[in-house]
Amino acid sequence: MDKPISLQARPTGAAPQPTAEPPTSGTAVLFAAPHRSMFLAGAVQTLLAFAPWAWELLARNGLLPPPAWPWPPAWVHGLWAAYGIFPFFVFGFLLTAMPRWQGMPDTPGAVARLPWRLLVAGWLLFDAGLFVATPALRVAGLALVLAGWLLVLRALWPVAFKPEAQRKHAGTAWFALAAGALGLVAWLAFAAGGAPLTARIGISIGVWWLLAPLFMVVSHRMIPFFSSSVLPKYELVRPDWALLVLVGASLIHGLLAMAEHEAWAWPADLAAAGTALWLSWKWQFRRSFAVRLLAMLHIGFLWLGIAWLLAGVQGLLHAFGITTLGLAPLHAMAVGFFATMTLAMVSRVTLGHSGRPLVADELTWRLALGLHAVAATRVLADVLPGAQTVLAAAAAIGWLIVFTPWVARLVPIYLSRRADGKPG
Repeated sequence: MDKPISLQARPTGAAPQPTAEPPTSGTAVLFAAPHRSMFLAGAVQTLLAFAPWAWELLARNGLLPPPAWPWPPAWVHGLWAAYGIFPFFVFGFLLTAMPRWQGMPDTPGAVARLPWRLLVAGWLLFDAGLFVATPALRVAGLALVLAGWLLVLRALWPVAFKPEAQRKHAGTAWFALAAGALGLVAWLAFAAGGAPLTARIGISIGVWWLLAPLFMVVSHRMIPFFSSSVLPKYELVRPDWALLVLVGASLIHGLLAMAEHEAWAWPADLAAAGTALWLSWKWQFRRSFAVRLLAMLHIGFLWLGIAWLLAGVQGLLHAFGITTLGLAPLHAMAVGFFATMTLAMVSRVTLGHSGRPLVADELTWRLALGLHAVAATRVLADVLPGAQTVLAAAAAIGWLIVFTPWVARLVPIYLSRRADGKPG
């Protein structure tokens, strides 16, 4: 059972100290709780990692001169998205939520300090190596990212595998992060001169063994819990078999993708689609609109069923020699599910852990709906190949339009004391 939320970070085993003076400024505020620094970096990355990609897509429409890339630009885009944007949010969330799942004290914010510095320095080095075409900087940058990643894994190990605690969600999340470390190793091998196969392995792991299991685990754990806390007479449905089907399908799809046979994952994809859509129904999608902040999570989760359905249909058509849909299933998963769930969950956690009311104001709600429009546009770009270049560029610009005000709203919160004056 989920424990009541404790808003104070404290060392493991120590008693709460409600009278402790909260930090007032500087890095003390940034590292007052682990989600602050990680969410801040992730928020900034939503813009830094997408601006060059938007430039690339505008160039394909003849609107700008093309940027110079040392690697295929789609590969860089995949690397940034899978390992350089979403993981920051995942780290911040798990360092905050996982101890509560396991009945443990909150993680002190200082635990995130060294991993955060390594991750941020690593991506800055990698980006510099991209734009000045220096392979050594790219290798060094990814090595620092991997070092920070491993430190987060080390910090979460005793939490995920606490003796006598349930490991269904925490353990699965930890193993997904461990798979992400393997994906980074594959990217490091490619950056050091390895075969293109290593990059494909890194991309496949990032989507299907890292992000998809993580987002499905968090959804399975948190959406019914949040729903039961605000919807009257809500029946909490969280079957173990559903999580097993979803994660199992993702592992199968990822393995086949590495072997360039992902079309043959369609039976698992369709099973996952049915399971995800069934969960949306059982979690009472329609009732969620009574609370906007909750509806944001439910709408985001609906994209998971759509993504799996598109993947299954695409694979089934491929079995009959019909090739269609392009990267629509991937973008439904990445933009539709990962991105919209990130905006929804991070908004909620940021509000709750900054002492603000858990209410989605008009701006947050409109940004959430705007991001769903971006996701739909990106999926349509693959379904309508004649308009692919224009729609893909429109989706990239839409991403920046949505995330710029969102980042401007959130970053000052991470650099300021809690509104209620409490620590954390």
